[in-house]
Amino acid sequence: MLKLIERLGPIEGRQAGDTLTLAYELRIRGRLKAVSDAGRELGLFLDRGPVLRDGEGLRAEGGEIVRVRAAIEPVVTARVATGLPLARLAYHLGNRHVQLALGEDAKGGYVRFPPDHVLEELAELLGASLERHEAPFDPEPGAYHQLGHSPAHDHEHDRAHGHDHSHHGQGHHHAH
Repeated sequence: MLKLIERLGPIEGRQAGDTLTLAYELRIRGRLKAVSDAGRELGLFLDRGPVLRDGEGLRAEGGEIVRVRAAIEPVVTARVATGLPLARLAYHLGNRHVQLALGEDAKGGYVRFPPDHVLEELAELLGASLERHEAPFDPEPGAYHQLGHSPAHDHEHDRAHGHDHSHHGQGHHHAH
């Protein structure tokens, strides 16, 4: 079994010796046994962390590189006029704390999510037209991961001080 132990971030396809196609629900795991697209047994032994992204490279113990691919799976693509209606749709769906893929294609902007009748009803109430189909689901990583921070509380606490954390959305106070 090829042991994949290091995340490399986005890589070019030609850098990889093999690919590993996984559904979203498997790309959230750091430990996993899988079979590569070429039929080799793989084991993921990665740190807990962000979702494996489509196009991300993984390095094996021996240096070989495998590229992750997002599998084709059932999704709902919600479309509404760009501008405020699209922002409103993304806001209200995102406020449900679900993973969303945001994108743009020849038809305009869209919000994509796994099938869920509650989200579908909400999207329709906000004026969206829905397309139920199969496509790769590669949701937004979230602002904290994009900026290199974890969603956990990760700023310095070297000096003794007390402060309110409401600016972090935590709504609690620490005395240090």
